[in-house]
Amino acid sequence: MKNRMKAQLLSHGPAFGVSVMIPSPQIVDMVGRLGFDWVLIDCEHGTISRESVELMVMAAEANGITPIARPTTSSPDAILQVLECGALGVQVPHVSTAREARRAVEAVKYHPLGSRSLAAGTRPAGYGFGASMAAYVEEANRETLVCIQLEDEEALRNLDELLKVAGIDVFFLGPSDLAQSLGYPGRSDAPQVRHAIDAAVAKIVAAGRLAGSPARAETVRGLLQQGVRYIYTHVPALLASASREFLSAARALSM
Repeated sequence: MKNRMKAQLLSHGPAFGVSVMIPSPQIVDMVGRLGFDWVLIDCEHGTISRESVELMVMAAEANGITPIARPTTSSPDAILQVLECGALGVQVPHVSTAREARRAVEAVKYHPLGSRSLAAGTRPAGYGFGASMAAYVEEANRETLVCIQLEDEEALRNLDELLKVAGIDVFFLGPSDLAQSLGYPGRSDAPQVRHAIDAAVAKIVAAGRLAGSPARAETVRGLLQQGVRYIYTHVPALLASASREFLSAARALSM
């Protein structure tokens, strides 16, 4: 259960992913074949059931990319459900305090790092067919990735304390909810929102921690220059970009 994407991030390289909100192993299959490093299986905003999470994880594994899941909530139960499907990490929504961040880590990790429920015969444990449970626990604690989403004004106020929490691999800035929390719903490009996000990214990077953000093709360069390394785009954005390119060329030829 080697987490290639986590290793890539820890070696200071960027990792590029795609967020998928609909239940489709086929899309995950394509994402892997297209050369992305990882996939975000979004259960918070999407229509993905637990069974579909498992199938999408299998598709990611078949293509050698890392499956990360965004659970429906930050609750330990929601986190456990996606991990038991084989996700190699979680992107936990709406984490605003150090206590909530520690709870997220504890939900992902087994003892002594956390309190994740341990059961024999689960899929991530290889159904009990291979390594011992003790070996599986050690590997899972090492390889699982913990990403917390900072998407509320409270999280920005508490950023110094959040950065002190051990076990967090990525601090992800969620622009849509942050804009709403800051009083600019639907306006993540508002100067006040951009300033708040840029300041948070600078603080995260200065602390030697990993920052994450969604991106479009035209914003990737700026994010990399800021030090952001955990980056993904969305399936609709990819479709929109490719569709504009195709239709522009096709319609020009048809005139």
